[in-house]
Amino acid sequence: MTLDSYRLLGRSGLRVSPLSLGTMTFGSDWGWGADKDEARRIFDRYVGAGGNFVDTANQYTNGTSEEFVGQFASGRRDRLVIATKYTMTSRPDDPNSGGNHRKSMVRSVEDSLRRLQTDYLDLLYLHSWDFTTPVEEVLRAMDDLVRAGKVLYVGMSDIPAWQVSRMQAIADLRGWSPLVALQIEYSLAERTVERDLIPMADELGLGVMPWSPLASGVLAGKYTAADLDHDGGVGSAAGTRKNVAAANNSLTERTLGIAEVVKKVAARNNWTPSQVAIAWTLRNPAVASPILGVRTLAQLDDNLGALDVELTDQDVQELEEVSAIELGFPHEFLRRPMTQSVTRGTAKVEPRRR
Repeated sequence: MTLDSYRLLGRSGLRVSPLSLGTMTFGSDWGWGADKDEARRIFDRYVGAGGNFVDTANQYTNGTSEEFVGQFASGRRDRLVIATKYTMTSRPDDPNSGGNHRKSMVRSVEDSLRRLQTDYLDLLYLHSWDFTTPVEEVLRAMDDLVRAGKVLYVGMSDIPAWQVSRMQAIADLRGWSPLVALQIEYSLAERTVERDLIPMADELGLGVMPWSPLASGVLAGKYTAADLDHDGGVGSAAGTRKNVAAANNSLTERTLGIAEVVKKVAARNNWTPSQVAIAWTLRNPAVASPILGVRTLAQLDDNLGALDVELTDQDVQELEEVSAIELGFPHEFLRRPMTQSVTRGTAKVEPRRR
């Protein structure tokens, strides 16, 4: 597999690379990102290798990320699929400068178009659920932007599965723009999304876009037990990458244990831990394109090597045993032999294949 082995995004005809370029690391505004020259080298290497899927957000590095992407995409905009997000507040003292509502969405899109130096967005995500805005308001506002030609496709990020399934049903029934992508945290260190979010996305036609497939660097092997003394981290993206890992609950004894097995599998096969962890996410058929969050050109080159990794059955078994989660109710209950026998009797029924 290569970056130009394009795949369809969800239930759409949009072709995207199997690994996408995350740009939350573009800009040093938060204290740990890539400066402009390094960010340009990363961008050029990714696109030069055939990559076409670039991910950003309205307030990544306080807007610098979108500005860099807009500058780097100059002259090749139409060959790229640029995704951005709205929800993050731009003025903390203004209650309407963030959130999921129409005013926030429209203002954010206009600002993103200006920073990205483009007249349309390929994909607009709702960045995170705010628990207040009616879903009909979100969907209708998104559809209006699509009809106006400012947005081509829409998706969701960091939101409960039941809300997404409800929204997709409403969009289908009312003829509004369907959701085609779901961006969620997914890695060997965070598999709870396998309970509902990933099966829901697979069933309803949303391509899964895993963010933090390396669990904020933990699965890359960059932390040890000595790094656990972090006082819980700071609830902010600013400061250090270790801060981010700690605040996101990615840096724990459990995740370090998973990282040790990742390193073991990598060493046995002459791969790097990062390549193994990213390759594992690509095994899930619901996954469209894991997002690479690199700060250096060397990290990008290393991560792209995940496309060459072929995990053996033994590799997968070891990785999934150490990272296993309980699916909980009703999933475990429905899989019990007793439940199966009373619902299916003695007949052998093959599961539906999508």
